[in-house]
Amino acid sequence: MFGKQADPSRTEEATPKRRDKHRGEGNVPKAQELGKAVSLVGGLIALYAWIGQMSEEIKNIFRYFLAHAWEFEANAQNVYALGIEIAVNLAKMLLPILLFLGFLAALAQRLQVGKLWTTKIFKFKWGRFNILKGLKQMFFSPQTILRTLKSLFFSLILCLIPGYMIYREYQNFLPMYYASAEGVGIYMLETALRLTLFALLPIVAIAVFDVWQSRYAYSESIKMTKDEVKDERKQSEGDPLIKSKQRQKMMQVMSKRMLRDVPKADVVITNPTHIAVALRYNSGEAPAPVVLAKGVDHLAEKIKEVAREHKIPIRENVPLARALYKAVDIGEMIPEELYKAVAAVLASVWKLKPNIRRM
Repeated sequence: MFGKQADPSRTEEATPKRRDKHRGEGNVPKAQELGKAVSLVGGLIALYAWIGQMSEEIKNIFRYFLAHAWEFEANAQNVYALGIEIAVNLAKMLLPILLFLGFLAALAQRLQVGKLWTTKIFKFKWGRFNILKGLKQMFFSPQTILRTLKSLFFSLILCLIPGYMIYREYQNFLPMYYASAEGVGIYMLETALRLTLFALLPIVAIAVFDVWQSRYAYSESIKMTKDEVKDERKQSEGDPLIKSKQRQKMMQVMSKRMLRDVPKADVVITNPTHIAVALRYNSGEAPAPVVLAKGVDHLAEKIKEVAREHKIPIRENVPLARALYKAVDIGEMIPEELYKAVAAVLASVWKLKPNIRRM
């Protein structure tokens, strides 16, 4: 199929980051035939809506000129002035149609491309001056063949449909000899309208196909390899190995900070071997006991080691240690449902050391 990715290794759809990059460089899908179809349809609509006003303007021009023909002196100055006046009147008649066509062309481009403004398309690139590559793209690329076929089909439509319409209408040409000028004009306009409508159907079909094909070719052209997708994910999310090392460093910093706070604790509750949670209660600091440090395995052993060095009581309470470790983060107060269990442990500690400040 025309536009299919030629590199078999590029099998992955482009990521949003890759699409944004191409879009920032002005590389977006654009269907050339859509602009032609929109211009033709828009021109037909504008002409149909404005033709009454145009006919009145043309009639006024002819009436004025014919009424004053006997006063007209055919010299260079008068002919020039007449030409300027006719050109101004024609411009006034055609300007609304041209403005409407310009608006439709801009709208078709905006609907295809969206909101985009970039100057990178003007950036100088040596690759654009590669003559061999340019000749290859001009004569041998699938896109060139497809554009040629579309142009050929477009030309055939514009040739065959008018020819067929004229062939069908030729028997009506002779009666036009007896018709009035207004009748001839009406007949020509009606015939031209039918001809245009018949020609528009295949032209619109070509435009729809071109929109689909251009988007398909664009999606294929920006496809990525699996390695490119992995590299981009690493860049956006970070290398897992580096993130793991950063996490380890953060845990080390947090562990050191926790271990510095263990000597302030009133008690350390253990699992006994896998979990250790250091608690402190001072009613002047917080209305409930606060977790100063917690850890499992090696960190739990370090917490207990620091506690022994500073003669902090260590109490074994498996369910309470697990509950505190899961439910409370460092620096937070214990939840209300653990008040009684913690109070019992603190009471046993204060009973042995009555000199510890409780309030």
